[in-house]
Amino acid sequence: MQILDYDLPDKGLIDVQALTHDWIVWQPGKLMIVMGQSNKLERSVFVERAEQDQVPVYKRPSGGETVVLSEKTLVISVRLIAERLDNPQVYFKLINQAIITALESCGVQNLAYKGISDIAIGERKILGSSIYRKKNLVFYHAVLNLAEEIETITKYLPHPPKEPDYRQGRSHRDFVTSLKYDGYVLDLANLTQQLDRCFDATLHKSDAG
Repeated sequence: MQILDYDLPDKGLIDVQALTHDWIVWQPGKLMIVMGQSNKLERSVFVERAEQDQVPVYKRPSGGETVVLSEKTLVISVRLIAERLDNPQVYFKLINQAIITALESCGVQNLAYKGISDIAIGERKILGSSIYRKKNLVFYHAVLNLAEEIETITKYLPHPPKEPDYRQGRSHRDFVTSLKYDGYVLDLANLTQQLDRCFDATLHKSDAG
């Protein structure tokens, strides 16, 4: 199975010549699989199922585990320019907290920052994120599960080789949730506006700091 080069809508944020922070919030137009930089196809994807259903597989430049994207997910990507590169957790916490604030402003409750880079509702993952760093560039991107069925994830992705402590060996069905499953159907225009507001405030604050 061919692994495609990463050419998705947020690729333009990966620009080491950039001088300013920027972000993009976008919905995939179709079902696809995106592997982390160190992932191996046979270990991270049920290849025969993906081939049979003609689901394309991409490899992104950042780390983390393999994810499923679809029209029922939202991708949140941020470019952060830093004079020096801190521990990745500094950026995960900074940006994930901004996302939590935006979601809370839309009425989502019981959100928590979990593991290295996840956001959860209670103990179930609602968003996973990864980071790519080069020179003074930090590229963060995350997948927020709006309404994708967990069966879709289970169909194409085996249990990941690495997992955060709070997962405790749980299957995709027991570990992952969606906003819809937890009773939240958000207005995406409003959510995007709230994300813009929170990123603008957070990234300008990080400049001042």
